[in-house]
Amino acid sequence: MGNNHMRWFAALPDVDIVALCDVDDDHLNSTQAKLKELRPDSNAALYKDFRRVLDRKDIDAITCATPDHWHAQVAILAFQAGKDVYGEKPLSFNVREGQQMLKALNRHNRVFQLGTQIHAGDNYHRVVELIRAGTIGTVHTVRLWKTGLPPELGPAQYQTPPPTLDWDMWLGPAPQSLYTPQRCHFTYRYFLDYSGGVFQDFWSHIADIVWWSIEPKNLKSVSARGEAGDGIADAPKRIDIDYEFENLKLYWTSEPPNVPGAAKRGIGAYFEGDKGTLLCDYGSREITINGETVTDLAEVPKTIPRSPGHQQNFVDAVKSRTQPESNLEYARRMTMPMHLGLISYRLGRKLDWNSKKEKFKKDQEANAYLGREYRPKWDLV
Repeated sequence: MGNNHMRWFAALPDVDIVALCDVDDDHLNSTQAKLKELRPDSNAALYKDFRRVLDRKDIDAITCATPDHWHAQVAILAFQAGKDVYGEKPLSFNVREGQQMLKALNRHNRVFQLGTQIHAGDNYHRVVELIRAGTIGTVHTVRLWKTGLPPELGPAQYQTPPPTLDWDMWLGPAPQSLYTPQRCHFTYRYFLDYSGGVFQDFWSHIADIVWWSIEPKNLKSVSARGEAGDGIADAPKRIDIDYEFENLKLYWTSEPPNVPGAAKRGIGAYFEGDKGTLLCDYGSREITINGETVTDLAEVPKTIPRSPGHQQNFVDAVKSRTQPESNLEYARRMTMPMHLGLISYRLGRKLDWNSKKEKFKKDQEANAYLGREYRPKWDLV
């Protein structure tokens, strides 16, 4: 994903990429070569420790495409150093980190954009306009899903880390672990020490349209059921979650729900209102009212300004000192239920939530999962 960041921002004429950073020399050198192809005159400096990037006074903003367990500390330290941040989803590894990120952003008056690139597309903008206009009435139920299984990682292959990789820093604040290739780089996401599997990988992309269009409020309870991963992986292989909000029920499933049109989509959102339904994925939508299905309603005006592009939206916000569309305050609200669903999965039971206090009700065991202690060497904030 870091290479995508590099390509996106290298394509913007008002951006100069002056530094690249990675704890793996192989990744760092290959990215430098790709940047040279895009911008032959590039003199971007190379770093293995992101803190040295933050030390530079000539840098206005950074992008963060680390594994999830590093997102919060990188962003907070960047805010403290006077940098704005374009950060990959999910926002943070746990609830407490999201709280800390928002406090730091406000304290240091910084700008943040979450890497939910689909947010910038016309389809999501139009879905929000249609739902907010009341075309399907008051929404009482939403069904979200994402199909697909994690790869079969097999048993652990413990070995000495390659000399090009700083494994200790890759782990950073996460628990100490012997090196095995399966826990590192792309497949890190299938381990609960660092991420939350397919569910955590895709929640932000499809839940985004729900929080943008109807702003679910006052979560009351969460109940998850699932199947553990195979081999060394411990993130859920499949997970189904029931959320109860004030005046809204929301369901996440690992298979398409039994509703019209869902089976042909690997990811989607299905809104049920008292006047009709709306089904959408990243690039398409279907509105059904009184048994008739259409893709749009011409009488509903365009009321939301379209994005100049997700990355350009961030750059424009940096220049104007305003917050972009996928700003941190919004991203934190949208991401929090994802963390709570994984906690319910890990404990194997329904959990009651106090939205005002952002704690589980009378449940010390569940509340312990809202944050975690960092390894002392890597507790940087």
